[in-house]
Amino acid sequence: MLENYSVFIEQFAERHYIKSFEKKYKRAWDITQKALLAQFERIDMLLKRDIAETIVDAGKYKIIKTDFSVAGTNKSPKSAGNRCIVIVDEEVKKVSILLVYHKNDLVGSGNETALWKQVIKNNYREYSNLL
Repeated sequence: MLENYSVFIEQFAERHYIKSFEKKYKRAWDITQKALLAQFERIDMLLKRDIAETIVDAGKYKIIKTDFSVAGTNKSPKSAGNRCIVIVDEEVKKVSILLVYHKNDLVGSGNETALWKQVIKNNYREYSNLL
């Protein structure tokens, strides 16, 4: 039987890229955020779809990357270029949203994966050893 997870948005995620989604999409972002939170409550079901992948599976913790589209944009999650990085704590059934971004939001040299991993390492020291 699948269990529901508690879902939390970390302050770093809220203060940074989520603010730009709020400004750009307004009401559509509210709808999208509610949908994302609902999906993460059932993270096991989300992982069965091709829009989510486990990046790290370290026993108690899993780092998962998902693709999503903003409500009303008529783009598929893959082609929209929007991503969510979450960490799942399997022991306490908790999902923490670490990063919500558009692939063009990340600046620096290297590929997208290297860039978001660096953002996680720099801002979430407690998880840096997982990457």
